[in-house]
Amino acid sequence: MQFKDKVAIVTGGTRGIGKGIALELAKNGCNIAFNYNKSSEAAEAVCKEIQAAGVEAVSYQVDAGDFAAVKDMVAEVKEKFGKIDCLVNNAGITRDKLLAMMGESDWDDVLNTNLKSAYNFCKNVITTMMRQKDGSIVNITSISGVSGTAGQVNYSASKAGLIGLTKALAKEVGKVKINVNAIACGFIETDMTDVLPDEYKKKMTELVPARRFGTVDEVGKATAFLLSDSAKYITGHVLHVDGGLSM
Repeated sequence: MQFKDKVAIVTGGTRGIGKGIALELAKNGCNIAFNYNKSSEAAEAVCKEIQAAGVEAVSYQVDAGDFAAVKDMVAEVKEKFGKIDCLVNNAGITRDKLLAMMGESDWDDVLNTNLKSAYNFCKNVITTMMRQKDGSIVNITSISGVSGTAGQVNYSASKAGLIGLTKALAKEVGKVKINVNAIACGFIETDMTDVLPDEYKKKMTELVPARRFGTVDEVGKATAFLLSDSAKYITGHVLHVDGGLSM
């Protein structure tokens, strides 16, 4: 198994894309630490699924946007496992509104959860990875951060920020054998897209060359590849997992 005995932190790991990534890594032998915000029951259920793959799992009720809390979490993961090989910054929320109707809290909440959280985790794992002279980071962004989406100026800005963070950090740490990449997701079948009206989903599907939404399993496999030793010469790259939507 390509991740045997490795350790990964996955943010927002209790559902959707984060859960799919955690389970994919676990199937390939990786021990998993993840944070969650609200449901301890959901976190415990994910831990059991991960452990069923024969690896260790530990969850932390931590606000990914809280620097001090993230610092403590990362320290505990390092103490428990002795190392941190992989980081996946997946935590994200939406507060979709036209800018004219968007409140300051709508902006702040999205930027704090989607972008500041990535700073918080990268900042707190990077020293460990630099000392190891090894590590892989994947930031989960969106095509909204590539081309912008009306009604999502906060979300688009946060996801564009992740792309900039990815490229800048890749240049900083490549010399110590750490690679940093991003995945720009299109429409993926998750709780977020399940609530979209059927008519809207049908319209969006017609815009996707693959004529369907992607799955969390597909995002998980793409993430696992970028975190694997097979992708060590890939860094600063934004992989579009969008069925061709952004072409």
